[in-house]
Amino acid sequence: MRDARTVRAPSMLRLAGASLAGTAIEFYDFFVYGTAAALVLGPLFFPTFSPVAGTLAAFATFGVGFVARPLGSVLFGHIGDRRGRRPVLVASLLLTGGATVAVGCVPTYGTIGVAAPMLLLVLRFLQGLGLGGEWGGAVLLAVEHAPAHRRALWSSFPQVGPALGFLLANGVVLGLSAGLSEEQFAAWGWRVPFWAAGVLAVAGLWLRSSLAESPRFLEIDDHARVPLVEVVRDHWRLLLLTAGALSVGYAIFYAVTTWSLAYGTERLGASRTVMLTCVMGAVVVKGALTPVMAVLGDRYGRRPLCLAGCAAAALWMLPMVALLATGRPLPMFLGFTGALIAFITMFAVIAAYLPELYEPRVRCTGAAVGYNLGGVLGGALTPIAATALAGQGGGVPWGVGAYLTGIALLSLGCFSLLPETRPVAAVTTAAEPATG
Repeated sequence: MRDARTVRAPSMLRLAGASLAGTAIEFYDFFVYGTAAALVLGPLFFPTFSPVAGTLAAFATFGVGFVARPLGSVLFGHIGDRRGRRPVLVASLLLTGGATVAVGCVPTYGTIGVAAPMLLLVLRFLQGLGLGGEWGGAVLLAVEHAPAHRRALWSSFPQVGPALGFLLANGVVLGLSAGLSEEQFAAWGWRVPFWAAGVLAVAGLWLRSSLAESPRFLEIDDHARVPLVEVVRDHWRLLLLTAGALSVGYAIFYAVTTWSLAYGTERLGASRTVMLTCVMGAVVVKGALTPVMAVLGDRYGRRPLCLAGCAAAALWMLPMVALLATGRPLPMFLGFTGALIAFITMFAVIAAYLPELYEPRVRCTGAAVGYNLGGVLGGALTPIAATALAGQGGGVPWGVGAYLTGIALLSLGCFSLLPETRPVAAVTTAAEPATG
């Protein structure tokens, strides 16, 4: 057996920082596509459609990335459980970054016709494939190095990455929107954020080049031969429950950060700058609260925070769409902020919760597949369903609020059936908890 004690433990702050930077870069790649889909891809790649149909088509290509994410979690989860967590981080970053740069080079429909949206689909699929592996590798390196009584806190650093990635992606788009005319932005400005992904990917690879392998992985004597088979055979109920439980987080996040941008600019007549500023302000609050909620998760447990977040989401979705429908910056910001606080109450502790539910030999596959299946249920469908439910008429989009409330109640039921995993002696020992 390889002894984990022979591996020099890296500084937790340095390791967590590298995990955070990597997830921020990969989620930048993922989010910049969502922002572009909401603002510009419809008329450029689906010009024969009506404005609403073009947005729906652009969101459909956005959803392909979520469909690919579980496949990526299977592929990279297999590598993570068989070869180690560290190789996953390098391969997933290369794949996602390369696909993102390529999106910025795709000619529009006016140049190459139907081949343009087809290329978008392929590249979006590759983006999702890479991101499906990123989360599991980054989270497990943090979780399996961390002491048990601070596991939620240290594993929350990769969970801050999506907020930073979103802010970076939308900050770049916001700056370009402010500095370019509508014609310039549509002609070439929207491509710049995609090209910037190449520089960010190189920086991420440099940060991750010296990370040590997870000591918990090095302790495993008998690695799973085909991890996915074991997960489906022995943990199928857990897999379904975690996917259903996490779907509300994805639904909330992408309703706020993707659908609302299209709804606000196309239906309410709000400017792109106003919508991006409101959403980005709410994401800043979410990112700042992530470690706070994680500390509470270490103190009071993972499951109570998840149940509280789901309940808050179920109560807030209808007020959120009412505040959005005002079209005024402050009410929209408050609506988005309340929704993302409910979201992060759950997702700040998920990075510790999911790995603790699975035994170490299949942990990378089980946690990543459950996490990304939730993305299919909540993230892929929400922008499409919300755009359709909002319809063509005016008024408050109550149908969208009801849809999001229903998903919150579904997730609440799934979380109620999952066990608590916080180590009983977490305050005094770093022992591995019993797996669910």
